[in-house]
Amino acid sequence: MKLLNLLTLSLATSASCFTVSNNMASSLTSASSLQMSSEASEPFDFMINMPPKNSGLAAQMKVMPLIDSSEIIEVRYNIPFGLNVEPKDGLAVCTQDGAGGEKVGDILRFTSQYTMGLPRGNGLATTAASFSGAIGWQCSLFDVAKANSWEEVIEALVSNVPGRTDEVVLIFERKVQE
Repeated sequence: MKLLNLLTLSLATSASCFTVSNNMASSLTSASSLQMSSEASEPFDFMINMPPKNSGLAAQMKVMPLIDSSEIIEVRYNIPFGLNVEPKDGLAVCTQDGAGGEKVGDILRFTSQYTMGLPRGNGLATTAASFSGAIGWQCSLFDVAKANSWEEVIEALVSNVPGRTDEVVLIFERKVQE
């Protein structure tokens, strides 16, 4: 069976883009204030607001870069969304510039994904729901670079559907031109 080499979902109407360099920035900054690092040994350190938009949840990320002199690009698309990536040398590489700010050659590092799981939290309601076996859709960030197959990447991307969320979060790594 031939692998799907190009993923194209329906195009969204709005998107936002932010960048972070691997200079250990504490939060995302706008694309107008880029920072760079010449060492792939310095981790990216940043915070991501998790979908859906009104969840109030955030994830602290500390990620080793895959390439020297790179930056992190956060792209958010409303659902449904469009994306052009394909497998290349074991990575998911952007093949066409997108409305959200992704560029040809960007490496897709993470995507929001939805999987079934027990409720999270420390409250009485979540504890009771866990003991009763209540399960529901849980949002997490899928590490695309550690995927075992291209089908896993596609499955994570297409799990972002209107019944579960109102947006998808895509984290790209981009080589900084010196």
